[in-house]
Formats: sequence, C-alpha cells, structure tokens
Amino acid sequence: MANEKIKILIVDDEPDILEVIEYNLVKEDYQVVKAVNGKQALEMAISERPNLILLDIMMPEMDGIEVCRELRSRREFDQTLISFLTARNEDFTQVQGFDVGADDYITKPIKPRLLVSRIKALLRRSPGGDTVAEKVSYGDLSIDEEKYLVYVKGNPITLAKKEFELIQLLVSRPGKVFTRQEIFNKIWGMDVIVGDRTIDVHIRKIREKIGEDYIKTIKGIGYKFDQ
Repeated sequence: MANEKIKILIVDDEPDILEVIEYNLVKEDYQVVKAVNGKQALEMAISERPNLILLDIMMPEMDGIEVCRELRSRREFDQTLISFLTARNEDFTQVQGFDVGADDYITKPIKPRLLVSRIKALLRRSPGGDTVAEKVSYGDLSIDEEKYLVYVKGNPITLAKKEFELIQLLVSRPGKVFTRQEIFNKIWGMDVIVGDRTIDVHIRKIREKIGEDYIKTIKGIGYKFDQ
C-alpha cells in the first residue's frame, strides 16, 4: 500500500492537536481529512472512506467510543483501522476501547515520531498486497481470508479486524499454544504498546461470536485453537 493512496481521518475537538497531527502526517505523504466532533467524524468516515481513523475519546456530539461502536456495526468498516487518541490512560478506558473494536490506543500528549511509527505499524498489518486469499476449514469452523469472514456451521460471522487476525493466527497452528507475548508480537507488533488485558478482551469477543469450544485458555501461558 503506497503512502499516496492512504487516507487518514483525524478527529479531535482541539484545533492545535489537529494541526500538529495533520502537519506530521502530511510530511509522511499521507492524505489527511479532519473532523472536530463525533457526529462529524461519522459523516466524514462514510463520505471519505479513510484507511485509518485517529479518534479522540472525549468529544462533543458523540464520544469516540460511540463513534467506534457505530462504525464497527457497519460492514463497510470491518477492515478500517481505528486508533484512539486520548489523554485518558486508565485500564478500564483501554478495555472499553478495544471492546468496541479499536485496533490501537495512543495517549496524549502526542509525540509526533511515536505517532508516525504507530501508524506505520498499523498500516503494515492492514489487508492488501499480492497475497492469495485462502479458505481453511476445521470441523464446523472455516475462515475466508479474502472476505475476512469466519463461518460456523455454515453461518457467516463478522469479526473486527484484530479479532479476525487473532483467530487466523491460532488456526494457523492447531493445537499449538501461543504465548501471550507471541500473540502481542504477531498481531500488534513489537513497536506497538497495548494494555495487558487487550488479548483477553479480544478472545472474549471472539468466543461471544463463534462459541466457547474452539479457543482454549492455557492458564499462565496463552491460548490455542482446538480442532
């Protein structure tokens, strides 16, 4: 994915923050569009279809959690990258953000070089390139990599991007126990910092959608996919 094709929507009600972020992203040849509240963010996302949304949490009209939840309820945004920008760093806020489908979480004050690094890390893991999509099946569960869908007994289940990547990783080696550190490194990358409960939140959401039988918890170690 070439930078000139990448469109980023930044959403914040503080003009100086918008200006700083826009300046640093334009320097990297990203296309930037902006919104100043949650309602406008939804409208811009629908009309502009960005590749990535940087979304403040505390905003007028609609907060970032509400915006993310609404976007993730629409199939056309299943694979849109969403990262929260916020001064709040409490664990419960991070869990809530990942719970509604966020891919990353960046705290303020924003450090431009770190912000750009995190964005590049997110974009490296976005769908694209010349890879050939496959469909793999294990018993009642199958994965369509092209459509980003999981099927359970023939019924399509839509997962958020990180949820899909996580089950895709586990399914790639049935029976293998993936440690929490392995999962962090492969799904979020070593240069992305996320909260300790991030994996737990994503596993819980996957189980809610596909059932409890497929992913097993290995206490104190990690998770595995059971055939």
